[in-house]
Amino acid sequence: MRSKDADPDRCPAPPRTDDPVPPGGSGAPALPAAHRWRLLAVLLAAQFMANIDTAIANIAAPAIRGDLHASGGQTGLVISGYVVAYAVLLVTGARLGASHGHRRVFLAGMALFTVASLACALAPGALVLIAARVAQGAGAALMVPQVLSGIQTHFAGRQRIKALGYYAVALSGGAVAGQALGGVLIAADLFGTGWRPIFLINVPVGILLSWAALRWMPAEERSGGWDDVDARGMLLLSVAVLLLIVPLLLGTDRGWPAWTWLCLAASVPVAVAFRRGQRRLAARGGRPLIAEEVVREPAVRWLLAAHGVTTMTYFALLFVLAVYLQDGLGHGPAYAGLAMVSWVAAFGLGGPLLAAVPERHRPAMPALGCLVLAAGYTAVWGYLATGHRSGPALFLLLGIGGLGLGISSNSLIGQMTFTLPDRYAADLSGVISTNAQLSGALGVATLGGIYLSLSDTSGATAGPAAHGLRWMLCASAALAVLSAAAAHRGSHPRTK
Repeated sequence: MRSKDADPDRCPAPPRTDDPVPPGGSGAPALPAAHRWRLLAVLLAAQFMANIDTAIANIAAPAIRGDLHASGGQTGLVISGYVVAYAVLLVTGARLGASHGHRRVFLAGMALFTVASLACALAPGALVLIAARVAQGAGAALMVPQVLSGIQTHFAGRQRIKALGYYAVALSGGAVAGQALGGVLIAADLFGTGWRPIFLINVPVGILLSWAALRWMPAEERSGGWDDVDARGMLLLSVAVLLLIVPLLLGTDRGWPAWTWLCLAASVPVAVAFRRGQRRLAARGGRPLIAEEVVREPAVRWLLAAHGVTTMTYFALLFVLAVYLQDGLGHGPAYAGLAMVSWVAAFGLGGPLLAAVPERHRPAMPALGCLVLAAGYTAVWGYLATGHRSGPALFLLLGIGGLGLGISSNSLIGQMTFTLPDRYAADLSGVISTNAQLSGALGVATLGGIYLSLSDTSGATAGPAAHGLRWMLCASAALAVLSAAAAHRGSHPRTK
C-alpha cells in the first residue's frame, strides 16, 4: 500500500503561504498581480449580486403579493424558485466551467442572469415572475462556481487567503445587503414602481460586469466537449438535490404534508444511484461530475460538515431575525434589513485577521472561529434572557457572531482549497457552493421551524417572539460547538 505522502492526489498539509506567485493551474495562464485583483473584483461582484438576489425577495414578498394579486403559494415560489434552480445546477455549472472554459460559462451565466432580471422587473403576473426567477437562479448557478474556481486557479499562498477573505465577505454581505437594499428600495417606491427596482438594478450592473469579464477574465482553451460532460450524473444529482431542497424550502410554510416526507425519503436512493454511477464512470476511465478524490478525502468531508453547519445557523438567523423584528416587534422592512449590518462589518474582519496569523497557528483558526460564533449566539441569548427585546446593544452583540463566522468561513474554505491540488478547483467549488445552499435551506427549515413553533408571530407579541428566538439561539450555539469539533478534526488529520 502506498503511503499517504506518496499519493499525488492527497495533499493534507497546506503549502507555505508566503509565495506571492500564483500557479496559474487548471490550464489557465499566469496573470500579473494587478490583473489578478481586477479579475477578483469582477468575480466577487458577481458573487455579491447572486447572493443579494437570494435574499432580496424575502423582504419584497408582501409587496409582490399585493401588486400581482399572487397567492401565498405563488409568492413562496417567487422566493424559492430562485434558490431551487441555483442549488440544483451549481455542480453542473462548475463542471461546465472546467470543460468549456470558466470565462465562457461565466459570461453565459451573467447574460442569462441579466436578461432574467429584466424579465422579473417587467413581469405582468405571478407566473411570469416565477419563471423568470427560476431562469435567474440558473444563470447564477452558471457564473457563481467560476468565482471560487478562479480564486483557487489564479491565487496562491498568502494572496489566496486574502482573496478568500474578500470572497467570504461577498457571501455574507450579499445576503444581508439583499435584505437591506430590498427594504430601502421598496420603501422609496421609485417612480411608483414598488418592488420592481430590486430586480431592475441588476440590468446595468450585469452589463457592466459582462464588459469587465471580457476585459479581465483570461480566455481558456476547452478541455473537453459536450461528450465529456456526464449528462446522466447531472440529471441524477439535480433530481436528488431537487427532492431534498424543495421540501426543506416549502415544508415549514405548508405544515410538512406527506409529499414533503416522500420527497426527502426519495432523495436518498437517487443520491445513492448518483454516487454508484460516478464510481463506475471513474472506474471506466471517464470523467465523473465530481472527482472521487474530493469526496473521498476525510479532511474535506469534516471541513464541509463544519462549513455546512455554520452556514445553516447563519441562514436561519437571517430568516428568524427578519420575522422576529417585523412580525414579533412590529418594525418595518428597512429596520429589519439593516439589523445585520454589524454582523457583516465584523464578518469582514475575518479575512485580514487570518492573513496576519502566523502559519503555524492557522490550522487552529477554523475551530476557533466556530467557538467565537457560538459565543456570539450565547451573548445574544443572554441579552434576550435579561428582558431586552431589540435596540443597538442587540445589533452590536450580533457582531460577535459575525466575527466568528468570518474567521470560520474564511479558514474552512481556505483549508479545503489547500487540502486538494488546484486541478480539483471546479469540483471543490461546486461542492462547497451546493453544500452551503442545502445547509442554508436546512437551517431555515429546522431552526426557523423551532422559532415559528414557539413564537406567536400572528399576534405580533414580543414575549413569545423573544422566547422562540432564545431557543433558536440555544440550538445554534450548540451546533456551532459541534462544528468546532468537526473543524478541528478536518484541520488536524490523523497521520498513519
